[in-house]
Amino acid sequence: MGGNVDYTGGLVFQATIREATWATARLRQDRQIHFFNPQVEQLGWNPSPTFHLDDLASIESVRAAVHRDPGTRWTAYILGLFFLLAKRYPEQIVSGAEVQIRSEVPLNKGVSSSASLEVAVMKATAAAYSIALAGVELAEACQWTENVIAESACGVMDQMAVVLGEENAVLPILCQPALPRPPVRLPAGLACWGIDSGVARTVAGIAYETARAASFLGYKLICDRAGIPVSLEAHRPAPRWTDPYWHGYLSNLSPAEFHSRFEAHLPEQMTGAEYLATAHVHVDPYTRLDPRQSYRVRACTRYSVEDHARVQRFVTLAEQGIGAEQMGDLMYQSHAAYTECGLGHEATDLLVDLVQKAGEAAGLFGARVSGGGAGGTVVVLGRSDARAAIDRIAHQYAALRGYVPYVFEGSSMGADAFGVQRLAP
Repeated sequence: MGGNVDYTGGLVFQATIREATWATARLRQDRQIHFFNPQVEQLGWNPSPTFHLDDLASIESVRAAVHRDPGTRWTAYILGLFFLLAKRYPEQIVSGAEVQIRSEVPLNKGVSSSASLEVAVMKATAAAYSIALAGVELAEACQWTENVIAESACGVMDQMAVVLGEENAVLPILCQPALPRPPVRLPAGLACWGIDSGVARTVAGIAYETARAASFLGYKLICDRAGIPVSLEAHRPAPRWTDPYWHGYLSNLSPAEFHSRFEAHLPEQMTGAEYLATAHVHVDPYTRLDPRQSYRVRACTRYSVEDHARVQRFVTLAEQGIGAEQMGDLMYQSHAAYTECGLGHEATDLLVDLVQKAGEAAGLFGARVSGGGAGGTVVVLGRSDARAAIDRIAHQYAALRGYVPYVFEGSSMGADAFGVQRLAP
């Protein structure tokens, strides 16, 4: 729960999956950086690119290095980690390294494949250079790399879950900017599954970036209407806009205040040009405002406010160990709100509809699209003995769409709980 409110300061509720990513790092005697990742070969990308420490001179030089060849663009997510380490620890990053990667996490399924890659590589590489990175610091370093070097406008929830997740538990995180709370066990007798729709999705996609930008448009219009000044905190490692009332986090606006004071005054849609004529500045440093693009300002702003409240209620129910039907209803509400934001897809809507039709009689209580939406994986909440119902839905979906979905089941420990294994030479 809580996808797409991590960048507006909302509460999210995230769990690990069973599939994992491993990285092995070994220092070299020269200044070369070698990567080997056989998983990307399935997409036609270069699985074994080579770079040099000289490529880490600046943000621009790192971006130029990864874009020299279309087949190496995926390395922005990990070469950027070397840049960050070299920037923060220049006395220790004096030689190159070899990094080998093995991943079971499917790409572009909405299950944090990029975050798992970043965290695994950063955890191993930092340890190889005798640098201790863990917890929020590790997660935020990986998010910075994805935002700044890979130029992908993700929030922090994926990296936090990959770092701090615990097996068979769900992690509440208040994303202001990254405040983890104690892990929560689902009520006894409940379990979650993920059903892959077969539709690739990415946080660098147009739908996600448009929805994210729209929520920041709404935030600035609300601040202007309330007479609240906004300012850029440019000194931060990840610059952000803030204000003295909601502190830059749209999710701090209560649903009651939003509905009573602001909702009716926000446009249903407006172009980037119309917004700039009114508000003058775009207050999200990580998305580009297209003057010709139409943005669903009211729906995306409403989602940022309401989903934060939905997740708060969901976490409370989970902590109390009651209310499976209410938890499921909150999931359905959240999924419907995704569609209003422009993040729906007929494939994921079909999976949610199949779950809803099977219903409580089959032991299934709720479903929603994971992550950034617009494709990807649907998460299902049900009784722990409802795996047969999940399989029936997968078979129905395959008959209707001609695609046999992968089913995610189970969980695993996060990177910090797993730790770093040192292999004998």
